[in-house]
Amino acid sequence: MKFAIVPPSRPEAAFPRRPEFRRVPAVPVARKHMSRNLLSVAPHLPLTDVAQRMVAREVGAALVAEGDRLVGILTERDVLRAVAKGIGEDTTVADWMTPDPETMTPDESTEHAAVLMIHGGFRHLPIMEGQEVVGMLSIRDLMRVVLEDSAPRGA
Repeated sequence: MKFAIVPPSRPEAAFPRRPEFRRVPAVPVARKHMSRNLLSVAPHLPLTDVAQRMVAREVGAALVAEGDRLVGILTERDVLRAVAKGIGEDTTVADWMTPDPETMTPDESTEHAAVLMIHGGFRHLPIMEGQEVVGMLSIRDLMRVVLEDSAPRGA
């Protein structure tokens, strides 16, 4: 009896490929990209005063704290909504802030921050170590992470 060597129907089946190992860049953590230029305000302050502070400091969100405890966040969107409804002299931060905002730790990934922001519909995320706010990540900070190796057209 003779045996014939028959090539496999798919040449790659005869010699399976080794698994390819690609270098996957490490996902950056929040600590490396968060802003430390934080504006913290009390909930009883007049909304107009805090809006003016936000403009002066060039920040898009203010942390709202009672003592050392984060109780809310006031964003540009909140201020815009208040203006659209009509602000009285007695309008306070507490009237328009977002209470108990979503937070994350500085060692969590920027990818996780993006998921929280997209699914939660917000653009500013306080970064906490224990009970202390140590930074803020904005959607702009995350865009810088994505585009850090890019240059504008023509540059």
